[in-house]
Amino acid sequence: MERIRHNAITDVPGIKVGHAQDEEALTGCTVILCEAGAVGGVDQRGGAPGTRETDLLRPMHLVDKVHAVVLSGGSAFGLDAASGVVHYLEEQGVGFDTGVARVPIVPAAVLFDLDVGRADVRPDAAMGYQACLNASAGPPAEGNVGAGTGARVGNVLGIGQAMKAGIGTAGLEIAAGLVVGVIVAVNAFGDVVDPDSGRIIAGARSPQGGFADTLAVLRMLAGQMSGRGAGGNTVIGVVATNARLTKEGANKVAQMAHDGLGRAIRPAHTMFDGDTIFSLATGELEADASVVGAFAAEVFAQAVVRAVRAARSAAGLPTASDIET
Repeated sequence: MERIRHNAITDVPGIKVGHAQDEEALTGCTVILCEAGAVGGVDQRGGAPGTRETDLLRPMHLVDKVHAVVLSGGSAFGLDAASGVVHYLEEQGVGFDTGVARVPIVPAAVLFDLDVGRADVRPDAAMGYQACLNASAGPPAEGNVGAGTGARVGNVLGIGQAMKAGIGTAGLEIAAGLVVGVIVAVNAFGDVVDPDSGRIIAGARSPQGGFADTLAVLRMLAGQMSGRGAGGNTVIGVVATNARLTKEGANKVAQMAHDGLGRAIRPAHTMFDGDTIFSLATGELEADASVVGAFAAEVFAQAVVRAVRAARSAAGLPTASDIET
């Protein structure tokens, strides 16, 4: 197994990534473009999702290829960013041919960042369009960009004890020419941990100093969680591969990638999170979905760690690098 080129989702041929953000309002969006079309899948596990066009990605539904995925801040307001991506792709002549028009298929998911920057400024269609103009096949920026601009982790004691997070990416060559890549915006209720040691890297901070350890806090708050964490969280991401997968296979890869989320975030998939993972398969090489999914989980965990380590302090929230240094 080798990392190739950028160690990013753009290691997958045909995948481009673009960010756009408002650095003053601390919000933004990220577009993952696959203009030639890719078989799509999705697995949504958190209890508080904000999504668009996820039903069509499930087996037994007509459309099997998508042309972009949008990850956005702004809570439900941020779903508007996908409209700008649809407009951009229509201009390029990209979309599902209905006979009278080409309709771009653009699923999306959002995270809650309204409590970090300005709650009255959110990603919109114009920002989604700009993200498309910014898209390239080069290494995507990480940290406080795109959907990660206002991201944070460790919300069990409130935003005042949380830490800044962001967006991260990673890529891996599984076998000769067979690639899997991930991009993820980390805005979790829980703590981000080192997948190998289980050591907390970023998360809820104790008022007395150091990490509070969200699991330890939850044990003390058993039966008293009402309203805690309701400020909103969510990890949203995309797994891409150049494997040739069926729609069922693409959904299985998205499902297995959640194992990586669970390895790097503790706890994951709570009622306060909207954790959603999309998958894209461009169809270049024959491969088994179980193999791709197994390594998608590994790469997803690595991308989560990169997201918090690339973050910069903002809105008074420290970062993993601040703690580690």
